[in-house]
Amino acid sequence: MIDHETSRCEHRSGLGDAPQVTVVIVTYQSEGEIARCLDALRDSGLPLSVVLVDNASTDRTLEEAGDHAQGMRVQIVRNRTNVGFAKAVNAGIALATTGFVLVLNPDCYVQRHTIAKVMEAMSVADHVGMAGCLLLNDDNTEQAGCRRYVPTPWRAMIRVLRLHRLARWHPRLDGFLMNREPLPDRPITVEAISGAFMLLRREALDEIGLLDEGYFMHCEDLDWCMRFKQGGWKVLFVPGAKAVHDRGRSSASHPYRVEWFKHRGMVRFYLKFFRRRYPGVLLWLVVASVWARFSVVVARTALRRTFSESAYLVPAKAIRPESDQRREGST
Repeated sequence: MIDHETSRCEHRSGLGDAPQVTVVIVTYQSEGEIARCLDALRDSGLPLSVVLVDNASTDRTLEEAGDHAQGMRVQIVRNRTNVGFAKAVNAGIALATTGFVLVLNPDCYVQRHTIAKVMEAMSVADHVGMAGCLLLNDDNTEQAGCRRYVPTPWRAMIRVLRLHRLARWHPRLDGFLMNREPLPDRPITVEAISGAFMLLRREALDEIGLLDEGYFMHCEDLDWCMRFKQGGWKVLFVPGAKAVHDRGRSSASHPYRVEWFKHRGMVRFYLKFFRRRYPGVLLWLVVASVWARFSVVVARTALRRTFSESAYLVPAKAIRPESDQRREGST
């Protein structure tokens, strides 16, 4: 439950059939993405209900959402503070009344019939609780993470140490991402999908429960996948349904904060699900390596920013051709 005041507004014009899916979108400084996201949903080919939960954006996110919500069932919830992704998603789900709920990132743009294809795959397969689609980068390549194995501490250590590059010679050194494997020609059961696009069956959601609000952002989707699997529900990946995911745009302005919450989420995930499956010393070694990785990422980001800013401070004379500088000196 969100412990902040919220205000709601709805846009309902020219609506026909009752919605089959409620789409929950959490926004924060998403003015550059939300218009395209809503436009894609309007053209999705399905009657939808949209709940947009805004985490106290200070840009034009809400104005853009209002402009592009015409002709759609869109309910906007305004949080007074940024309560985090998990808590905001849960607030949106609480307003859903349909048999399916789609958790969708604002920088994720569904193709026409994508949602319908995923729903159809879920209805054909037995006991599927959640499903994801094929997420594409802007260059039309498969995005890492839309189908993956659960990143166990062992797999995470392999990834951190870059040992997954040796997997062709030693299968046990394989990582947790599946995008290097051939794309299947039909829906398959996987261990985890991306939180950028998660279509959930309401029955399974009611049984398993909402997102763990102990995560502020990142790793809550993996937590959900683990809990669905533990509860006997399958996680499905549907390669024939596609969406473009322009990930990271809204996070680029706060890289240190994002990395902090990402690594804190990793630690919470490992301790929550693997505390009893790994020896204590090994597990705490993994936790230490997570924070070591955080330090490296922050240092690397700081260096990259420093050099980037330095490029703007170089005097124009220093970057002009040497011949031009010699001519200037001779006058």
